[in-house]
Amino acid sequence: MSNADLRRLDREIQAAQKKLEAVRRGEWWPLNGSERRAMARAVAAGGYKVARGRSAGREEQRMDTTGNSAEMRLTAELNALHAERQRLITEAARAKAAKKSSGWW
Repeated sequence: MSNADLRRLDREIQAAQKKLEAVRRGEWWPLNGSERRAMARAVAAGGYKVARGRSAGREEQRMDTTGNSAEMRLTAELNALHAERQRLITEAARAKAAKKSSGWW
Protein backbone atom coordinates (compact mmCIF):
# COMPACT_ATOMS: atom_id res chain seq x y z
CA MET A 1 0.00 0.00 0.00
CA SER A 2 1.26 3.45 -0.77
CA ASN A 3 0.11 6.88 0.21
CA ALA A 4 -0.98 7.38 -3.40
CA ASP A 5 -3.50 4.57 -3.02
CA LEU A 6 -4.90 6.15 0.13
CA ARG A 7 -5.08 9.58 -1.50
CA ARG A 8 -6.87 8.09 -4.50
CA LEU A 9 -9.37 6.37 -2.22
CA ASP A 10 -9.82 9.55 -0.18
CA ARG A 11 -10.62 11.48 -3.38
CA GLU A 12 -13.13 8.82 -4.42
CA ILE A 13 -14.71 8.91 -0.96
CA GLN A 14 -15.02 12.70 -1.14
CA ALA A 15 -16.60 12.46 -4.60
CA ALA A 16 -19.07 9.80 -3.41
CA GLN A 17 -20.00 11.95 -0.42
CA LYS A 18 -20.63 14.95 -2.69
CA LYS A 19 -22.81 12.81 -4.95
CA LEU A 20 -24.77 11.47 -1.99
CA GLU A 21 -25.41 14.96 -0.63
CA ALA A 22 -26.49 16.14 -4.08
CA VAL A 23 -28.98 13.27 -4.40
CA ARG A 24 -30.35 14.09 -0.95
CA ARG A 25 -30.89 17.69 -2.12
CA GLY A 26 -32.80 16.37 -5.15
CA GLU A 27 -30.19 17.11 -7.82
CA TRP A 28 -30.02 14.89 -10.88
CA TRP A 29 -26.36 15.08 -11.91
CA PRO A 30 -25.18 12.14 -9.73
CA LEU A 31 -27.86 9.80 -11.12
CA ASN A 32 -26.89 7.11 -13.58
CA GLY A 33 -28.56 6.79 -16.97
CA SER A 34 -31.43 4.51 -16.01
CA GLU A 35 -32.24 6.61 -12.95
CA ARG A 36 -32.26 9.78 -15.05
CA ARG A 37 -34.56 8.18 -17.58
CA ALA A 38 -36.92 7.03 -14.83
CA MET A 39 -37.00 10.52 -13.35
CA ALA A 40 -37.60 12.11 -16.76
CA ARG A 41 -40.44 9.68 -17.48
CA ALA A 42 -42.04 10.42 -14.13
CA VAL A 43 -41.73 14.18 -14.65
CA ALA A 44 -43.18 13.97 -18.15
CA ALA A 45 -46.06 11.74 -17.13
CA GLY A 46 -46.75 13.85 -14.05
CA GLY A 47 -46.74 17.04 -16.10
CA TYR A 48 -49.13 15.50 -18.59
CA LYS A 49 -51.51 14.42 -15.83
CA VAL A 50 -51.40 17.81 -14.11
CA ALA A 51 -52.06 19.54 -17.42
CA ARG A 52 -55.12 17.34 -17.82
CA GLY A 53 -56.31 18.24 -14.32
CA ARG A 54 -55.53 14.93 -12.65
CA SER A 55 -53.34 14.05 -9.69
CA ALA A 56 -49.69 13.15 -10.26
CA GLY A 57 -49.36 11.24 -6.99
CA ARG A 58 -48.09 8.04 -8.54
CA GLU A 59 -45.41 9.90 -10.51
CA GLU A 60 -44.29 11.78 -7.40
CA GLN A 61 -44.01 8.45 -5.61
CA ARG A 62 -42.01 7.04 -8.55
CA MET A 63 -39.62 10.01 -8.37
CA ASP A 64 -39.19 9.50 -4.62
CA THR A 65 -38.53 5.80 -5.13
CA THR A 66 -35.94 6.51 -7.81
CA GLY A 67 -34.22 9.07 -5.58
CA ASN A 68 -34.19 6.63 -2.68
CA SER A 69 -32.69 3.87 -4.81
CA ALA A 70 -29.97 6.25 -6.03
CA GLU A 71 -29.27 7.22 -2.42
CA MET A 72 -29.01 3.56 -1.41
CA ARG A 73 -26.66 2.85 -4.33
CA LEU A 74 -24.37 5.75 -3.42
CA THR A 75 -24.43 4.79 0.27
CA ALA A 76 -23.37 1.25 -0.62
CA GLU A 77 -20.61 2.61 -2.85
CA LEU A 78 -19.41 4.86 -0.04
CA ASN A 79 -19.42 1.98 2.45
CA ALA A 80 -17.41 -0.16 0.03
CA LEU A 81 -14.84 2.62 -0.40
CA HIS A 82 -14.52 3.02 3.37
CA ALA A 83 -14.07 -0.74 3.77
CA GLU A 84 -11.38 -0.79 1.07
CA ARG A 85 -9.57 2.10 2.74
CA GLN A 86 -9.67 0.31 6.08
CA ARG A 87 -8.40 -2.89 4.46
CA LEU A 88 -5.44 -1.07 2.96
CA ILE A 89 -4.58 0.55 6.28
CA THR A 90 -4.80 -2.77 8.14
CA GLU A 91 -2.70 -4.50 5.50
CA ALA A 92 -0.01 -1.82 5.77
CA ALA A 93 0.01 -2.05 9.55
CA ARG A 94 0.43 -5.82 9.41
CA ALA A 95 3.27 -5.51 6.94
CA LYS A 96 4.97 -2.90 9.11
CA ALA A 97 4.56 -5.05 12.22
CA ALA A 98 5.93 -8.11 10.43
CA LYS A 99 8.90 -6.13 9.16
CA LYS A 100 9.56 -4.73 12.61
CA SER A 101 9.29 -8.13 14.35
CA SER A 102 11.69 -9.74 11.90
CA GLY A 103 14.26 -7.06 12.63
CA TRP A 104 17.74 -7.41 14.03
CA TRP A 105 16.76 -7.07 17.69
